[in-house]
Amino acid sequence: MAAPMIAEWSWFVALAFGVSFIKCLLINAYHSTDFEVHRNWLAVTHSLPVSQWYYESTSEWTLDYPPFFAWFEYGLSHVAKYFDKEMLVVQNLNYASPATVLFQRLSVIFTDLVFIYAVKECCKCCREDKGKDLLGKSSFILATLLLWNFGLLIVDHIHFQYNGFLFGVLLLSVARHFQKRHLEGALLFAVLLNLKHIYLYVSPAYGIFLLRCFCFTQNNADGSLQWRSFSPLRLVALGLIVLSTFAVSFGPFIVKGQLQQVISRLFPFKRGLCHAYWAPNIWALYNIADKALSILGVKLKLLDMSKFSKASMTGGLVQEFQHSVLPSVSPLITLICTLLSILPAVFSIWRRPNGARGFLRCMVICALGSFLFGWHVHEKAILMAILPLSLLAVESKEDARTFLILSTTGHFSLFPLLFTAQELPIKILLMLLFTIFSFSSLTKLFSKSGPLLNSVEVAYLLGLVPLELICEFVYPLTSWQHTLPFIPLLLTSVYCALGVLYSFIRLYLSVLTAPSTTGKAKSQ
Repeated sequence: MAAPMIAEWSWFVALAFGVSFIKCLLINAYHSTDFEVHRNWLAVTHSLPVSQWYYESTSEWTLDYPPFFAWFEYGLSHVAKYFDKEMLVVQNLNYASPATVLFQRLSVIFTDLVFIYAVKECCKCCREDKGKDLLGKSSFILATLLLWNFGLLIVDHIHFQYNGFLFGVLLLSVARHFQKRHLEGALLFAVLLNLKHIYLYVSPAYGIFLLRCFCFTQNNADGSLQWRSFSPLRLVALGLIVLSTFAVSFGPFIVKGQLQQVISRLFPFKRGLCHAYWAPNIWALYNIADKALSILGVKLKLLDMSKFSKASMTGGLVQEFQHSVLPSVSPLITLICTLLSILPAVFSIWRRPNGARGFLRCMVICALGSFLFGWHVHEKAILMAILPLSLLAVESKEDARTFLILSTTGHFSLFPLLFTAQELPIKILLMLLFTIFSFSSLTKLFSKSGPLLNSVEVAYLLGLVPLELICEFVYPLTSWQHTLPFIPLLLTSVYCALGVLYSFIRLYLSVLTAPSTTGKAKSQ
C-alpha cells in the first residue's frame, strides 16, 4: 500500500526536493535587515523572561509579531545555540557570523516543510475534482505554481523572512475547508493570526464563510436562501476554538497587565501612509498624482514651491510626509477605504456562498483590497493574494487570466527588494522561469477555450521589459541618479499598481457575476 502511494506522489517529492536544493544554493546570497530582525528576536526570546519580550528595545528592530511567533523564535533559539551562542546575545547587534547565517537560512528551509505539506493537501483537493488521476495537469501545475513561487523564493530565501511557514498554515487551513473540516480550518487560521497579525486582512472572509456555511446550512437544491434553523452548538464550538487560541496566546500578557504594550507593538500607526518601497497600490497612484499636481501648480505659478517640504517631494524614501495638493490620508481613512473595498465581496459570500471556492475568491479579494487601500502596506503582502489565487487559476480560465496578470506584476514589484548587483541575474532568471512556466502551462491547460490574454493585457505585461531596462541599466547612468534616486522605485510601483488594480476589478466582477452553485456544493 505504501509503495503505490510513494510512486503516486513521486513527482511531488521531486518538485519539493528540487526547490529545496535551489534554496540551499541561495544560502550565501544577500540578506536584508530582516535577517537582523529575526536574529534579534531569537536573542530576546532566548535571553530574557517572557515579561520583557515586548519591552526590550536595545535594537531598533523590536519584537512586533504576536505571541505565537515569539514562541516560535524561542523554540528556534534552542537549536540556534548549537550553531553559535553569540547570536543569542541581545547586545550583539548586527551579528552575522557564518554559523548564524547558516542557521537562519536552514531554519527557513526546514520550516518550509509546513508549506510543502499544505501544498500536498491542496493538490488532494484538486484531485477530488479532477478524478483519481493525481498525475493530471491541474495537480502538477498547482504544485509547481506554489512550491516554486518566485515571490516566496526571493522574499524568504534571499531577502529573508518566514513567509513559507506562515503561508503553509494558511493554505492548510484553506485545504481543510475544501475537505469540509471547518473546525480544524478555523483552528489553523486562529493560530495563524497569533503568528502574524497581517492575516487579519483576510479574516472577514473567514468569519462570514464559517458563520454562513458552518453555523447555517441550506437544504434546498435550487440554491434559494431558505435556511435551516441556526445551530448554536456549532457557533459555540467555533467560538471556543477561536477564543481559547487567543487566550493561550495573549493570556500570559493579560495576567501581567502587559496587553496594551503588546498591542502598541503590533499596531504602530505612527508609521507613514506608504512603506519605503511604495507598494504598488492606490496610494502609490495617489502619491504620484499629488506630485504631478504640485509640479504642474508650480509651473503654472498657482503654487509656491517654497512651501513644499523636501519630504513631500521624495515621499518614496521616508516614512511620513504630508501631501502637497491632495488631502493627506490618515489611518482611519485607509481603514474606511479598505472596508468599503471588501464589503460587497463579503456580502456576496453571505448571500451566495458557492462553497469553498466562493470563500477562496472572497479571501483573495480581501487580501487585495487591504493591499490596495491599507495603511503602510509592505510590497511583500501581494503574496497573500497571489498564492491562494493559484488554486483557482488551475480550475477556471478567467481566474488563470487574472492570475497571470497579478502574479507577473506583483512579482515584478518585488524586484527593488533585491538591489545588489550579484542578485540581479538571479532574480531575473527565477522570474523568467516562473513566468514562462505559468504562461505555458496555463495556456496549455485551457488551450481549447482560446487565448488567455487579450492584446492590451499582453502589451501591458511586455511593458515590464523596458521598465526593467530603464530602472536597472539606463537610469543609473544619468545624473538624476544622485538628485532623484527614488524614481526607479516610483516607476515600478506606479506601473505595477495599474496591473494589481486591474486584477482586483476582474476578481470583483467574477464574484459579483458568478452563478450560484446548487446541490451538494451549497452545503459546504
